[in-house]
Amino acid sequence: MSDATGPDTFDGPTPDNALRQAQKTSGPMLAADGTPLKKSLSRALRRQKMRALMLIAPLLLFVLITFIAPIADMLFRSVENQIVSETLPLTTEELGSWDGEGMPPEAAFEAAYYDIFLAAERKEHTRLGTRLNYELTGASSLFRKSGRGLDDIGEVYQDQFEDLDENWDEALPWLELMGDPEWLAEQQEWVAEGEEGRQPSFELSEGTADILPRTAREFAVFAEYTQDEERDNLLDEEPWSAVHTALYQDLSSGDVSSYSGPRADMLQAAAALVASPDFETVSFLDGFEEVDEDWMEPPIWRTIKLYSPNYTSGYFLNSIDMQLTPDGIEARPENQQIYMLLFQRTLFMSLVITFSCILLGYPVAYILSNLPMRSANLLMILVLLPFWTSLLVRTSAWKVMLQQQGVINDVLVWIGLVADDSRLTMINNQFGTIVAMTHILLPFMILPMYSVMSTIPPSYVRAAKSLGATNWTTFWRVYFPQSIPGIGAGSILVFILSIGYYITPEIVGGTTGTFISNRIAYHISSSLNWGLAAALGAILLAVVLILYWAYDRIVGIDNVKLG
Repeated sequence: MSDATGPDTFDGPTPDNALRQAQKTSGPMLAADGTPLKKSLSRALRRQKMRALMLIAPLLLFVLITFIAPIADMLFRSVENQIVSETLPLTTEELGSWDGEGMPPEAAFEAAYYDIFLAAERKEHTRLGTRLNYELTGASSLFRKSGRGLDDIGEVYQDQFEDLDENWDEALPWLELMGDPEWLAEQQEWVAEGEEGRQPSFELSEGTADILPRTAREFAVFAEYTQDEERDNLLDEEPWSAVHTALYQDLSSGDVSSYSGPRADMLQAAAALVASPDFETVSFLDGFEEVDEDWMEPPIWRTIKLYSPNYTSGYFLNSIDMQLTPDGIEARPENQQIYMLLFQRTLFMSLVITFSCILLGYPVAYILSNLPMRSANLLMILVLLPFWTSLLVRTSAWKVMLQQQGVINDVLVWIGLVADDSRLTMINNQFGTIVAMTHILLPFMILPMYSVMSTIPPSYVRAAKSLGATNWTTFWRVYFPQSIPGIGAGSILVFILSIGYYITPEIVGGTTGTFISNRIAYHISSSLNWGLAAALGAILLAVVLILYWAYDRIVGIDNVKLG
């Protein structure tokens, strides 16, 4: 007998009846507050996502600031080369049309004079010299010497103008000649008020740049430097000798007879002096030769031209023992090739250290995972004990133990395995680095392997033995495959740590046991060649990512487990 109150006949509130009623009802489904259900759900999901984002925002910001930003800055520094074009703008423009053969034209010497003069005033010529010295030995001392010696060119003209009229040695006549009258009035009012507030920015008088183009350019540079960088009053500062040089060039190549503005008589008298046969001159080429004869050699000019772009591949080329030359990319001489050797040594020794940690750490992790918990915890303290000791202390201890008069050699001599005059050399070489770093990184291998081995059920091993498998077959066919994820996790951890280590190789590595990281640290802290250090770091990062990708393709990163 059928039930008269089945789901198709019962009129009460059941899920099926509610669904049918919803399907019969026209219009969207509503929430309790009358809002369409779909809209209400979307709003709730947005609020939930916003709360989740607010929770992870501090961590995300921390990662961006401390991880992403430094890497981005490193990659930028490895190609950035703006110091040459920013410090020598006129020179790089002139050298742009030079074919690199022979000596550059006189105009290049003129541009270099004004650029280096301003760089010396700003104390930037030494930084530029240091940058170019990475590519051409001797450039640093050349620019330091030039920063001191280029004053002699301008003083030739400055002394003659001052002998003609003492006003050429005063600030006010120059400002009346070059400055806008309204600006000069504001400047004098600013001085009268006790130099309070912001100093009025210098403005050239109308038409000055047409009559005295070089002088106007150099005087504007002098005025901007004096006001903005030195914070000095222009009414108290006489112009640089480079401004007098520019004045001579304008007077010798132009006509100022039609000028009738302020200080016209002084300017026209100077023009007459320049036109006289007794006026002493010196060419820019001769001036540079007198400063240093290296300016008469094409290599320095070729180097400036070669590294004038804002971005360069020179740092990366140097990182792989290549160099950028006017003829293209060339290999460095064999006696200068060091970085590829360091990269190969770093990869080789990191792999050896990783395999050493696997061989030494696997038995320890196996014993820890199969001992009773009480005994395993006690031995785990011994594994963690190195973390409570300073890295420098552990490394220095190995230096004491491995040296020729150290503990290990003394024991070998005492038991007769080694003669006293033939003690083993185990420090300041690759062997010392491998031993010390294996000891330091061994816990990083043991812990991941132990965490994985401790999750392998012992019943698997007992089941294999009950089916007739030997101890070796049980281990190799049953236990070892399940422990591979721990080996993979430990190997990645140890390899990445070792490939970037530099403290231990620096102390015990000597000349044959240092890593590429030691060279990076040297360029950052000693040679200050941050561009090359950034390029080496970028290559090291790329190598690690490539090896990580290869590991993922061969083993599978999903198989790496920490328990």
